Amino acid sequence: MTSPGIITDIDGVMSSDEDSDTSTSLFCDRKIIVANFLPLHTSKDQTNGTWCFTWDEDSLLLQLKDGFSSDTEVLYIGSLKVDVDVSEQEEVAQKLLEDYRCIPTFLSPDLQKKFYHGFCKQQLWPLFHYMLPICLDKGDLFDRSLFQAYVSANKIFADKVVEVINSEEDYVWVHDYHLMLLPTFLRRRLNQVRLGFFLHSPFPSSEIYRTLPVRDEILRALLNADLIGFQTFDYARHFLSCCSRMLGLNYESKRGYIGLEYFGRTVNIKILSVGVHIGRIQSVLNFPETVTKVQEIEQKFKGKKLLLGVDDMDIFKGISLKLLGLELLLERYPKLRGEVVLVQIVNPARSMGKDVNEAREEAISIAKRINLSYGALGYDPVLLIDNPIPFYEKIAFYVAAECCIVNAVRDGMNLVPYEYIVCRQGTEEMDKRRGVGLELTRTSTLIVSEFVGCSPSLSGAFRVNPWSIDDVADALYQATDLSVSEKQLRHEKHYRYVSSHHVAYWARSFDQDLERACKDHYNRRCCAIGFGLGFRVVALSPSFRKLSFNHIISSYKKTHRRAIFLDYDGTLIPEASINKTPSADIVSILNNLCSDPKNTVFIVSGRGRTSLGEWFAPCDALGIAAEHGYFIRWTKATDWESSSSVVDSDWKKIAEPVMRLYTETTDGSYIEPKESALVWHHQYADPDFGSCQAKELLDHLESVLANEPVVVRRGQHIVEVKPPGISKGLVVEKLIRTLVNSGKPPDLVMCIGDDRSDEDMFESINSTSSSNLFPAVPEVFACTVGQKPSKAKYYLEDSGEVIRLLQGIAAVSRPKNKITHNQVSFEGPHEVDD
Repeated sequence: MTSPGIITDIDGVMSSDEDSDTSTSLFCDRKIIVANFLPLHTSKDQTNGTWCFTWDEDSLLLQLKDGFSSDTEVLYIGSLKVDVDVSEQEEVAQKLLEDYRCIPTFLSPDLQKKFYHGFCKQQLWPLFHYMLPICLDKGDLFDRSLFQAYVSANKIFADKVVEVINSEEDYVWVHDYHLMLLPTFLRRRLNQVRLGFFLHSPFPSSEIYRTLPVRDEILRALLNADLIGFQTFDYARHFLSCCSRMLGLNYESKRGYIGLEYFGRTVNIKILSVGVHIGRIQSVLNFPETVTKVQEIEQKFKGKKLLLGVDDMDIFKGISLKLLGLELLLERYPKLRGEVVLVQIVNPARSMGKDVNEAREEAISIAKRINLSYGALGYDPVLLIDNPIPFYEKIAFYVAAECCIVNAVRDGMNLVPYEYIVCRQGTEEMDKRRGVGLELTRTSTLIVSEFVGCSPSLSGAFRVNPWSIDDVADALYQATDLSVSEKQLRHEKHYRYVSSHHVAYWARSFDQDLERACKDHYNRRCCAIGFGLGFRVVALSPSFRKLSFNHIISSYKKTHRRAIFLDYDGTLIPEASINKTPSADIVSILNNLCSDPKNTVFIVSGRGRTSLGEWFAPCDALGIAAEHGYFIRWTKATDWESSSSVVDSDWKKIAEPVMRLYTETTDGSYIEPKESALVWHHQYADPDFGSCQAKELLDHLESVLANEPVVVRRGQHIVEVKPPGISKGLVVEKLIRTLVNSGKPPDLVMCIGDDRSDEDMFESINSTSSSNLFPAVPEVFACTVGQKPSKAKYYLEDSGEVIRLLQGIAAVSRPKNKITHNQVSFEGPHEVDD
């Protein structure tokens, strides 16, 4: 915190003239904060018609500036909470930029209604708080037109960011669920933008989130950020589960940081709850009017146990459940009647709708019923304040209340408990004004719902299930029955946490993690692929590029001995193809390549030798390495060679029953038996359960096979048991060594594959070619299929391009064939270089 008293003067970053302002943006660190609303209060002078603006000092967006260094320039982008006429927008925008460093996004009233009150508040907000539109009178069904408004609004925000950003130096921090598509629109236009996103609301479990018709679009948009922040681990866990179940992405934790690999980029996950601004609260505590109000409240409720609730009028805040808990408390414990008072402050609703009105009416009705049943002359158990009150008055209630209860059924964070703790700690100045000595014991008692984001950090609070009225009533009774020493211990524990995890700590921590996540942005080459909301950036090695036909054909013609290694599934035929048998065209191309005496051509596959031998029976001169090289056949006329001199399969009798046990208990899994190996597949099982079972199976197999001549390996959706020393990389190295030792060292090596097992092949070829094995360094063309991070230097888009490339090479081997333009034309992706 920069000061204990007030928020740092944000105007301090401003310059007195335009030239100095320009130099500030050039030489100072700059953060662009993007949120739905600007942290401003807006009013219009009715006498002269001019717009007036002041900072909203209670806004988190303004307070987080204290987490940045003093020389950091902060720009805010967002909407005003009022409608500004089109004729005035330019003047207002200029004033806001010059005086407040704010850039307004003027949305039309119709767009604002559909975007904010429509899609955000009627569809995203309920869904993220676990409310599904089960029937028409209990929620709004998905409306495509509202989503289009959401898209349009996010595009407008993106336009404003692009207008002011210096993409090489600025950091952009996007806030909350209103702008979840913004990362895609920014990444599309600024591929290397340094971009963080923080979700202040809950993120629902995958069972809830997957009901959203645009679920994939929103997930992919968020993944275009470099850092995604969540209030609690539960919210982050739900997000990661959605990425796993819907997009097939896996995450891992490295040295305390969680990362998602997404097309070569690591999307970092940040888990840290927001804090409060201690200085702001302490400054209000010192106001004379606050002290006066505290004394007034203490006098009014003298001799009473004052309980406090502060909530927005919202269907998720659990106000009615809280009142029902109090009602049950008074029913069970008559001695508390006349002693306990609940002051329920209701903040204005942030959205409109029938549900909000019903919640208000219900709360008022229950409060009246309690007061009629258990009240007396001069005593009402419930004081419902259903009108806006000044912040200092709310602070005064915090100071006076013995217990604060937050009973929301679902809430992203809720800072009310933190504010209450800071107020109960007080300040020296306030104590002097109240005539209280330093020896005053600081106490506080909290009752917190299990379903609010702040609950995990408040270990000294009474945690309740808000849906259980009995739980709430019991907690209220325990809170009123605590000893002073117990209240003091709980308060001290909470204050230590709140005072150290304040809003500046949160902002600084997020900023540091964002810098770390973006540190290698300019060491990578980016390819932009995809359309619409499916857009994404693939981060690649600077040397990774598309395989040029002219390049390889030129090298092919110059060389005299060539080794060609081809994967099968996903390379020669599409991965999604149902019919795995090679077509007549593939067989013809392979025969043409093999007919050239300068070529040695091998199919290197994980498939069994029986199927590969049958499929490629017409190819007499084709070499085959089956089961990742366990079996090798140089030509059809030669016998199969095994990489192991003694084939001992006794280990299968141990491994197979164990795998069968896990197959029976894991729906969607199956066993693939091979001559050399056993493979347990779980790609069709539940992602979480399948992964958990795979880990258990790995441990189980390693234990029972500890003394057997096999290795147990876990891969993508598989657990495999096989003899040691078997991989595509090792077999390719073995084949090349055989060629070199027979006096036929290749001067061109080409290898094409598409999956993880082929990466071993690429790595082996790259290392072997640079070793002393060859008399002269050969030209190497290691090529992966699809744009993705790879150890290969080149890529082709799909199996269709692989076939066309091989057709062109085969035609060169037969000069009588004319190479047509169609055979050699390839269109690469849009590339973005450093």
